[in-house]
Amino acid sequence: MGYVDRSRRRFLAKTLAIGCSAAASPLVTPVTFASVNSDKRLVVIVLRGGMDGLDVVAPVGDPLLAQYRPNVGAASHSDLDGFFALHPKLSGLMPMWQSGELAFVHAVSTPYRNKRSHFDGQDILEAGVAEINSDIHDSGWINRMLAQMPGAGKETAFSVGRESMLLLRGDLPMTSWSPEGRIDLSPQAQLMLDVIYQKDPLFAEAGSVALTLAAQLNLDIEVSDDDQVMMRQIMKNMQAANRFQRATSLAAFAANRLREDTRIAAFSIGGWDTHRKQTSSIKKALGQLQAALTTLKSELGQTWEKTAVVCMTEFGRTVRENGSAGTDHGTGGAMVLAGGLIRGRRVYGDWPGLRDDQLFKNRDLMPTSDVRRYTAWMIRDLYGISASELEAAVFPGLDMGGNPKVIS
Repeated sequence: MGYVDRSRRRFLAKTLAIGCSAAASPLVTPVTFASVNSDKRLVVIVLRGGMDGLDVVAPVGDPLLAQYRPNVGAASHSDLDGFFALHPKLSGLMPMWQSGELAFVHAVSTPYRNKRSHFDGQDILEAGVAEINSDIHDSGWINRMLAQMPGAGKETAFSVGRESMLLLRGDLPMTSWSPEGRIDLSPQAQLMLDVIYQKDPLFAEAGSVALTLAAQLNLDIEVSDDDQVMMRQIMKNMQAANRFQRATSLAAFAANRLREDTRIAAFSIGGWDTHRKQTSSIKKALGQLQAALTTLKSELGQTWEKTAVVCMTEFGRTVRENGSAGTDHGTGGAMVLAGGLIRGRRVYGDWPGLRDDQLFKNRDLMPTSDVRRYTAWMIRDLYGISASELEAAVFPGLDMGGNPKVIS
């Protein structure tokens, strides 16, 4: 058994380094985990690219929305509370809304302003700091949060992917896996690996995806007549892997660990930079988000009742659509909250309005609260870390203000 474990890990280390886009493989985008002395789970999903909260949770009750966005419209959105409406590509989440397991926070942002760089914005978001040149900019808020939690063991976190998420970087130990190499296996070896992996959720999925990528890259594999039956089975597995969405894979992988000893997980979903033809370009990212949340719920089972999920993005997008029927980098945006521990069926936050004099710099949704405030109160109510510790060490410079009570 020890030999098989070492062999399949060497195989996985090779297969995950195939030259391909991050969106092609479920494990190239980092997945991070942490274990703490609590029965409550926290899942953090970073929505990379600047999710347009005005489209996802559209303020259809504000008549100016349609004026500013004649092409990026909200006519087919599902009503939430008479003022806000949910994008149709998230309609599969409406049962969660109805059961009180889904909520949103509107008009929020990090302290990042004006420059609107994805890289800087995401660093600010994951570091949990107020500015990019902060002394603790190189550590992530989850790592600093774990430092405040008794019982966080030595093996508190690990990252799978080419780079570790800044969220977990810091003084507490973690493992980072940055595989190298490429796949070069005979059909017999591929079939053997398929048999080995089929009862191992962690490696079955990664191996299957890697084989799919090998086929897509047309890697040279000689096949004899005697191998045809084997290859047909391998191709069947490859086709199944092609249908497996990246976000579904990430969420299933996370849920598998959260059902066991892991208590905190984080991963990211990209595709939110909708500069052109937003009506169509945002659909894939929304589909991935819906898949991630529904997969988490289904795979977690009863553990879902002990779980809080927070989805956050580096900034929102402009109120007015641009000349390409898209939206540009903005400021105020939205958060998505889900899970059995969430006080759902609510859109939290103070709505600032869409009049010109109510916008930030006459172009963006005015942020009325800090993303970190809602996250900090979630952590406080989940794990009991004091507000003073959160404001001083986890989110330095933050004024948490009153408790919005998003945790039930």
